[in-house]
Amino acid sequence: MQIRKLTANISVSPQILPGELADLATAGFRSVINNRPDGEADDQPTSAEMADAALAHGLAYRHIPVVPGQYQPDMIDAMARAIDELPAPMLAFCRTGTRSTSLWALQAARAADADVVVRIAGDAGYDLAALAPRLRAARRA
Repeated sequence: MQIRKLTANISVSPQILPGELADLATAGFRSVINNRPDGEADDQPTSAEMADAALAHGLAYRHIPVVPGQYQPDMIDAMARAIDELPAPMLAFCRTGTRSTSLWALQAARAADADVVVRIAGDAGYDLAALAPRLRAARRA
């Protein structure tokens, strides 16, 4: 697992597998957010499989599927609710971690400076410069 910390409460990673959830629980994570739609790849576990494995290891689970590049307001709202409602620390994942980071950034930019959000993502290894105009607009909205 390549876990990258964004804040004290949320980290992101590429795809995780059901068998890795025990390690996440042992590492202190309390929640998992899955940002991949089911069936995106043939070798990808389903959301139901991930939910069952999370429950077996005492982890809260939320599925907020996002098609790459298609960040709709309801998805951003769902991510904000998940971050507010789920026990921390939490791990959000997708195929590479970029969608999870982008979704986190879009909800964070509502209350934080877009440049700070882009820097936090960059420090974690995710370049969100192309998303910066939308992040700035989120703060003004």
